[in-house]
Amino acid sequence: MRVKGGSTGRHNMARIAVATACMAASAIAAAGDQKYEPLSASVQAALHRSVADQASPRLAFASDAEGIAWLAAMSKRMEKHVPDVAARVDLLTTVHYEATRAGLDPQLVLGVIQVESEFRKYAISKAGARGYMQVMPFWMTLIGESGHNLFNLRTNLRYGCTILRHYLDIERGDTFRALGRYNGSLGKSRYPNAVLRAWSGKWDYGAGDRVVATPTVYAGESR
Repeated sequence: MRVKGGSTGRHNMARIAVATACMAASAIAAAGDQKYEPLSASVQAALHRSVADQASPRLAFASDAEGIAWLAAMSKRMEKHVPDVAARVDLLTTVHYEATRAGLDPQLVLGVIQVESEFRKYAISKAGARGYMQVMPFWMTLIGESGHNLFNLRTNLRYGCTILRHYLDIERGDTFRALGRYNGSLGKSRYPNAVLRAWSGKWDYGAGDRVVATPTVYAGESR
């Protein structure tokens, strides 16, 4: 039997193939390339202990009311990125726990995630960085275990927050430079400024915690 419309069918298949390719491309994150740097034995051991801790994620506020208020405010802002309520609560609780545990502002970590992956759990950069915080696989061998799954919510945030804390310590608390190291773009202003804008804009929480993000421009760059 001869099938009519063969040409149309081939065109439809071509359109499907193009659409599939576009979907795949959209999952590629625009993150930078974290650079491998040798660590001293003491630093490597400390980072390994940090990654290995298995405590359960929880909100760390002075009262339950404060935790609920923060969760409600952040959940509303994240709705566009993560439509499912349960998924948002899980993500926000883990962000708050891992950031606080590492001595980071949870709002800063939310800014990093927005810029790194747009809250896409399975995002992969061209350099191979994975997950919400776009962690490079070499970190598993360096400070963790080769079998760790960097697409796992908690594992990804544990690595990401530990690495960012490490870079903040190297840069003596200079957030701008630490962000440049995290993204593998130290010496360039585009990425740190994008995170600072997200931190002080969309994810700012409370007047007392307000962050003023003053853009920095290096020689030869434009804002």
